[in-house]
Amino acid sequence: MSAVPTSLAAEFRGRFGADADGIWSAPGRVNLIGEHTDYNAGFALPFAIPARAFVAVRATESGEAVLASTFAGAGSVRVRLDELGPEDPGFSGDGGWARYLAGVVWAFARRGITLPGIEVLLHSDVPVGAGLSSSAAVECAVAVAVNDLAGAGLDRSELVQICHEAENDFVGAPTGILDQSASLLASAGSGLFLDCLDRSTRQVPLDLEARSLVLLVIDTRVTHAHESGGYRDRVASCRLGERVLGVGSLREVTARDFAERAHLLDPETLRRVRHIVTENARVQDVVSLLDAGRLEDIGPLLTASHVSMRDDYEISSPELDVAVDTALDAGALGARMTGGGFGGSAIALVPAALAESVSARITAAFEDAGWVPPHIYSVVPAAGAGR
Repeated sequence: MSAVPTSLAAEFRGRFGADADGIWSAPGRVNLIGEHTDYNAGFALPFAIPARAFVAVRATESGEAVLASTFAGAGSVRVRLDELGPEDPGFSGDGGWARYLAGVVWAFARRGITLPGIEVLLHSDVPVGAGLSSSAAVECAVAVAVNDLAGAGLDRSELVQICHEAENDFVGAPTGILDQSASLLASAGSGLFLDCLDRSTRQVPLDLEARSLVLLVIDTRVTHAHESGGYRDRVASCRLGERVLGVGSLREVTARDFAERAHLLDPETLRRVRHIVTENARVQDVVSLLDAGRLEDIGPLLTASHVSMRDDYEISSPELDVAVDTALDAGALGARMTGGGFGGSAIALVPAALAESVSARITAAFEDAGWVPPHIYSVVPAAGAGR
């Protein structure tokens, strides 16, 4: 887990003239497998990473949410809490990072859970736009803080829903529940097997060190945003597939159903639906292997997932493809892009003895292509959100 920045409490005092009531944090995540399945009621297997978002928070009587960050200069965004109506957010802030904080306060208010006022200072070391869910980390850190300060006593599954509403209904990013679930529900040393239909979860063993393996994150430094059109287009394609196939969600479509009814779909929708159907199967296969202690055998499934996202879902990028292909050529057991796509990060499952050489090969490949050097580092499953 990232250490709490030693200056955060002091900086809060300097900004607001009083001590914070506490500091809360929530992690970013890597999705091991199961991409774009969450908004299709499918399966996913994320885990929390050591990089975290931290919020120093104080409850006040001001009637405002005063939102500041360590990376946006000395100014702050002020939101009148009485402007945050239950259905019309009425957000008058300047957008950007502050929307995610204000959105969580708004989602609590929809449930009648309010504070008379709140001051928040945000610091995050989760890379933005890297496909590691920096936005969900911010949302979840604020959610556990408000839950504690308001004495709401909501369980983690309800906090997942609050953060999901903040991102979808307030910020306007059409995402599923994967990111928030990982940030709030993950445990150190485990992956989180998530069933997005009934929202049940189970911890799955993911002890990389015990198997002499390393999971590299390759941040291509090509940024993406969930509220972008490409993500929305994929959601729309899935909804069209549901209507044509006459199902409530693509989760209901088995491999046999798809083979029998694929002719009903136009070529693009066929590819989108095929990714979801095959990705759900891959997640279940990976979980079975992990349960059996066969971590080193999941590599081909990771790689097959990338091929599906590249060719059927069409959300990869040249940088992600080079990262994956080079990692495999250099000895990775499997590799795939992770996150929403259109940039961001790839992951590679690598024997520990090869981690440095794989990283060097990828960096050299980016240099040969004339691209900005990638950020490459290893991650292990970390703990979820808390005070």
